[in-house]
Amino acid sequence: MLDINVLLDAVVFSSLLTLLTMGLTLTYLTTKVPNFAHGSLGTVGIYLSLIVTRVLGVNIYMSIIPAFLVTGLVGVIQYILVLRPLDRRNASITTMMVATIAFELLLLSSLNILADYLSKTFFILSRYFQLKSYDFTFMDIRGVAFVAPLLVVVIIASLYFLLVRTKFGIAMRATIENSPLAGTVGINSNLVYLASWFIAGGLAGVAGSMLPLWFIGNPDTGSYLLISIFAAAVIGGIYNIYGAVIGGFVIGFAEILIIRLLASMGPPFGSWVIPYRPIIPLLAMVIVLMLAPRGITGTDFRKLATKFRRR
Repeated sequence: MLDINVLLDAVVFSSLLTLLTMGLTLTYLTTKVPNFAHGSLGTVGIYLSLIVTRVLGVNIYMSIIPAFLVTGLVGVIQYILVLRPLDRRNASITTMMVATIAFELLLLSSLNILADYLSKTFFILSRYFQLKSYDFTFMDIRGVAFVAPLLVVVIIASLYFLLVRTKFGIAMRATIENSPLAGTVGINSNLVYLASWFIAGGLAGVAGSMLPLWFIGNPDTGSYLLISIFAAAVIGGIYNIYGAVIGGFVIGFAEILIIRLLASMGPPFGSWVIPYRPIIPLLAMVIVLMLAPRGITGTDFRKLATKFRRR
């Protein structure tokens, strides 16, 4: 029988991974470019939570709002300074993808500088840190185990209301489906893209602000999680923002439960397999791309089953 702590690990990781994946999916829907800097946007949220708790002395859950706003702004900056100019010059998707990698390196360098500044100025641990002691407990369970899933539910409900029940949401969906046609009916596509990147960056920041409560924070934490984020997006269906929820929980539970199972087994497995955890989302992504390239939400499984029967 699984340890309750392992299940809580899976729930928290899956919830935060879902938030990160929803942001990545949203940016892909608008620009059709995989954003390789998305993981580091989450790391910005990690360091905002560190500043809020260790420098300002404020409750860590108060970092959610500034994390959303600041990382949302960073997402907008990335779109305005990097992707929009390239798009106007009709740059290829490959070129724009490489540009996101360059922005990722810029963010990573900036985060390392910030970590050094916090360490030397405020004399706090700013690398490989955790903020578990700043969390509350309820029934001997840390608060983030309740807050993280609740955030997923609230954000999904908010996005559904925004996309389905508001004029701006209708304009956003129209722009995503056919930007030139949306422009002909008076929709400001550029404003829609800015809003999309702001929301996407904000979601990454919210997830990042919660990460140090359960995992280790470091300037490269987001880069390390990028494989899991992409795997979750591909498995859920990168053309469906709600598919990110499915993909996030599938990959999150798979990573935690499989690696714990293998680590607890005897030879040839054991604790030595833990550093190889990224192999799990990579294998999952390869399998899904081979069998159902459009992910779970974009695949007609009846047709897929019929195809295999004929073979």
